[in-house]
Amino acid sequence: MMIIDRFEGNTAVIETENGIISLPRTELPAEVREGDILIRENGSYIINKEATVKRRRKMSRKLRELLDGNSSPHK
Repeated sequence: MMIIDRFEGNTAVIETENGIISLPRTELPAEVREGDILIRENGSYIINKEATVKRRRKMSRKLRELLDGNSSPHK
């Protein structure tokens, strides 16, 4: 899995299972944004929209739990 961590100028900083990599923003889809999950297909990077939505929902739920003081995990 590759997750866009942040952008530094025209470079994307990406978290992978093996560590952090940097790629020129021009190699990524124009609409890519922080938190998107990427997959490599046929030599190109594409956004895995389904996985991105699931991850965003999970992170949002965790944030709500922290803010509400609820320590019981949801799956």
